[in-house]
Amino acid sequence: MFVLDERLQQDTVTLGNFPLCRLLLMNDASYPWFILVPRREEVSELFQLDPADQQLLWREATALAEIVKDTFGADKMNVATLGNVVSQLHVHVIARRRDDAAWPAPVWGFHSAKPYSEAQLAVIKQKLELVLTDGFLFEGGR
Repeated sequence: MFVLDERLQQDTVTLGNFPLCRLLLMNDASYPWFILVPRREEVSELFQLDPADQQLLWREATALAEIVKDTFGADKMNVATLGNVVSQLHVHVIARRRDDAAWPAPVWGFHSAKPYSEAQLAVIKQKLELVLTDGFLFEGGR
């Protein structure tokens, strides 16, 4: 059974599910920072997914990156898997802007997270509801 890593639960807001991945939003209003987590148990590396899931993960990550770039006006998209702190396989999809707080440095550890307000979360969810249509189920069934 798939269980989301405790640290990811603590640091993110769940937005919903693609066919393979749970979509999370890092609770840091400094950047539009999304995380995809394949809903497979005991997976920490890309090569541990079967070939079909590897392809599906790549399709979901690239589709999300394109949507986020267009929706949030990114200058550059950062897409990465690291897993040094959280070993559960997850893919960061981060919209970077030349005027963001960390540019051009990595976002990890640059500053303390600035949590989203309820109003900010509502705006992000509204934007995503307009563009995440095929194959995506929002948390709460929308």
